[in-house]
Amino acid sequence: MDRITFYNRYSQQLETEKIYGERSLRWAHETSLGRFVLKICLTKPWFSALHGMMMNRRRSRRLIAPLIEEYDLDVEEFCENPSDYAHFNAFFYRKLKPEARPINNTSDSIVFPADGRHFLIANLNEEVNFFLKGKVFDVASLLGDSKLAQQFDGGSLVISRLCPIDYHRFHFPASGKFKLLKQLPGPLHSVNPIGLFLMPHALWTNRRNVSIIQSQTLTIGIVEVGATLVGAIHQTASEGYVAKGEEKGYFSFGGSCLVTLLPKNQVHFSEDLIAQSAQGVELYARMGDCMGRMIEAQPANKR
Repeated sequence: MDRITFYNRYSQQLETEKIYGERSLRWAHETSLGRFVLKICLTKPWFSALHGMMMNRRRSRRLIAPLIEEYDLDVEEFCENPSDYAHFNAFFYRKLKPEARPINNTSDSIVFPADGRHFLIANLNEEVNFFLKGKVFDVASLLGDSKLAQQFDGGSLVISRLCPIDYHRFHFPASGKFKLLKQLPGPLHSVNPIGLFLMPHALWTNRRNVSIIQSQTLTIGIVEVGATLVGAIHQTASEGYVAKGEEKGYFSFGGSCLVTLLPKNQVHFSEDLIAQSAQGVELYARMGDCMGRMIEAQPANKR
């Protein structure tokens, strides 16, 4: 893969992703030695935990200013001044001012749960011609529960891929009753397209958390997927009723992603998400923006 492109909802044009740590990422996935080191070391939870400890040290603060400058991050969105972060990890999972990520307040909307590059699999029973190369997404393995997977048979799935430079707190896509079902162990493969094209199964074998939200009209599945250098997925929300856009948790340092599952014929997705995904292109959009709208349930025919 020579370069990664995505469609930016705000500029309304294709853009090339500026990959954080690209040289190391390509070495690990595109060379024989790199793939060997990846297998025996880089995907192991202890490696990510060790790196996370380094990012929790005060000396890691020196990495913050260069990253902000290189990737032109908007410090006006931050709740704190960049110089006030105790270490790099604190900056990585920084909070933003509420006005920086307004939540779409239309009553029937479902919003993106995180900043990132989003890809829609419109029908989970059909083959995917993006990173899966003609295979069907393994929902049962993703959820670790074949019975729960049946609720999404023929439904849809949205992968929200976060880059290391993104806002790394994730939020609820809709209001409803939240329940954390399970925490599944696993390795920590990269979820960057460079890695996914070689190991697409990472999405359903990596360390992950599985939750559901039960709204008045539908059940929504939410899976947070860990990745290389993401040693922990932190849940900050309590089980019970949650509001759309409310914080659910955050990732520690590294690339990561979320998967949102929707039942069959219950959501109209945004046109740009449909159009770009159909072409095998991710859509960049921010947390709180509209991902789709719930389809109003039709009353049963009376005899």
